[in-house]
Amino acid sequence: MVSYPTIIVVVLVIAFLASAIRILREYERGVVFMLGRFWKVKGPGFIIIIPLIQQMVRVDLRTVVMDVPTQDVISRDNVSVKVNAVVYFRVVDSEKAIIQVENFFMATSQLAQTTLRSVLGQHELDEMLAEREKLNVDIQNILDKQTDAWGIKVSNVEIKHIDLDESMIRAIAKQAEAERTRRAKVIHAEGEMQAAEKLLGAANTLSKQSQALQLRYLQTLTEIAGERSNTIVFPLPMDLVENLIKKT
Repeated sequence: MVSYPTIIVVVLVIAFLASAIRILREYERGVVFMLGRFWKVKGPGFIIIIPLIQQMVRVDLRTVVMDVPTQDVISRDNVSVKVNAVVYFRVVDSEKAIIQVENFFMATSQLAQTTLRSVLGQHELDEMLAEREKLNVDIQNILDKQTDAWGIKVSNVEIKHIDLDESMIRAIAKQAEAERTRRAKVIHAEGEMQAAEKLLGAANTLSKQSQALQLRYLQTLTEIAGERSNTIVFPLPMDLVENLIKKT
């Protein structure tokens, strides 16, 4: 029969092994502390931790998709908008992520919110709507630089929505309509100017070549004769009239 001391020893050994053995997945790392001081980063795979002497903190190295809550932003031209975004980041240095900052996820989230408001507040509304890709890159570069000391790599930032008030939406629609009207008037004016230039060139050519003018008269008469009309108006050149008057 097994004695109680033997059972106690077996239980202690099992408890010791259960607390000492750790298995880390491929995307996990373990930051190990010995007597409260940093020792090394272990993993992945099978590792052994000495209970009471060593402690281990797990770190996930996979890319984290973090939603940035909706932020109230006032643009440089004093337009109030609501903006939200999404940030993609991952831990590249497990030691820094655990030692240099208390909670790297919360710290990155707060930094992303303040950076989003700061960067967008330096631009006008038209720039926010038209240059979103550039703003994404600017925010990513700032976040990546500031989180480098925490062992964080910000791989991408995407602005999701820029919400406007109803009054601002109507104002933008009116502005777009006015812009379309302006462009139509400019195109019409350019067409009129080009037509006037062509007519001026044709008039100069006809004035220099009297035979060309007579050919134009004949062509006009031919066109009139082809129409069903009882009245034909024949344009008579003034120089021909003057010659007839002089002869008489």
